[in-house]
Amino acid sequence: MALFRALFLALLAGAHAELPGCKIRVTSKALELVKQEGLRFLEQELENITIPDLRGREGHFYYNISEVKVTELQLTSSELHFQPEQELTLQITNASLGLRFRRQLLYWFLKVYDFLSTFITSGMRFLLNQQICPVLYHSGMVLLNSLLDTVPVRSPVDELVGIDYSLLKDPVASSNLDMDFRGAFFPLAEGNWSLPNRAVEPQLQEEERMVYVAFSEFFFDSAMESYFRAGALQLSLVGDEVPHDLDMLLRASYFGSIVLLSPAVIDSPLKLELRVTAPPRCTIKPSGTTISVTASVTIAMVPPSQPEVQLSSMIMDARLSAKMALRGKALRTQLDLRRFRIYSNQSALESLALIPLQAPLKAMLQIGVMPMLNERTWRGVQIPLPEGINFVREEVTNHAGFLTIGADLHFAKGLREVIEKNRPANARDAQAPSAPPASTAASTAAV
Repeated sequence: MALFRALFLALLAGAHAELPGCKIRVTSKALELVKQEGLRFLEQELENITIPDLRGREGHFYYNISEVKVTELQLTSSELHFQPEQELTLQITNASLGLRFRRQLLYWFLKVYDFLSTFITSGMRFLLNQQICPVLYHSGMVLLNSLLDTVPVRSPVDELVGIDYSLLKDPVASSNLDMDFRGAFFPLAEGNWSLPNRAVEPQLQEEERMVYVAFSEFFFDSAMESYFRAGALQLSLVGDEVPHDLDMLLRASYFGSIVLLSPAVIDSPLKLELRVTAPPRCTIKPSGTTISVTASVTIAMVPPSQPEVQLSSMIMDARLSAKMALRGKALRTQLDLRRFRIYSNQSALESLALIPLQAPLKAMLQIGVMPMLNERTWRGVQIPLPEGINFVREEVTNHAGFLTIGADLHFAKGLREVIEKNRPANARDAQAPSAPPASTAASTAAV
């Protein structure tokens, strides 16, 4: 009975589990780049640590060591790897550093150099151990977390739509680090709205590149439905906004309707309105990515200070091809109009009468509408990467129901530059150096 109950609960949890619209895999090949940049930052942090003075008395021996500064740090052997349940592990061995400090020593007997050297070295090691461990913890937990805080989780894309990159579960660490994100767009005016994810779950199998990103059809469907709900998928051209050749063709085609309906408006401005009637849908196949759009097309005359005179209303079906690319850390899309047809929702006879309008309307879409769409889609949407890290040398692969993009990583900014920009205020205060105590003698030593 207990086994049956556990199985039932597991199935119930699986039935309600939310599928990811976006997945990211960071492979072990990325760790060498991350390690180099991370160790460079860590060396700079350790070189800036403040070490307290060491002073006291041992019998007839009095000592005062002050103004201790790290002058050189070498982390000669280190390893960064993914580890289950710990996600990321950094191991450093055989580290060495050089120190500069002031010393004041008083003693009343001879031949004590070996004792002093051992005593000072042991004291310095004790002080360094007291300082280095907190610096390592602070760098890993506070400063690097401030870098991770630059990863967009739920942020606006533009003035109409936002993107939600919430993690759906804890990252899974093996030889790679795999992360599942919600990957859902939403209209900013309806922050609590979400599109149910019924798409195929994206899969990541590759390990050859530094990072892989997968997007399901849901990712793109949620974007198009969000813009649809925000009222962005409509276009109205009036008067001089209608291309001249198309204006003349439409007036000639509907001359009889204009005369019958209202001869007085024959010289009035022409209006052409396109309105998407349902959220467009994305289909991803190994052969390519397409977007299907259905819209209404309304043609009317708009006499000044008078009601519009509608001449015709038709349905437009269009199919667009979409090519995806990663530039920097933005997913960009280039659209191209592939198939186009118009027909009447009133009668087959009227659909035949619309055939002469097919070519000029398609040309109008290609010349006037597609550039506006591509100007927006080529701006792209940011992928959840920390600030200062970009994708380079990307490669897009289509699958059934999802696509994957493999790429390498590049630090466009130094890790210190990004962390300093986003360093918490209290962390900046903690980094302020304190004034060293006065001393009467100076020397240089290395340990």
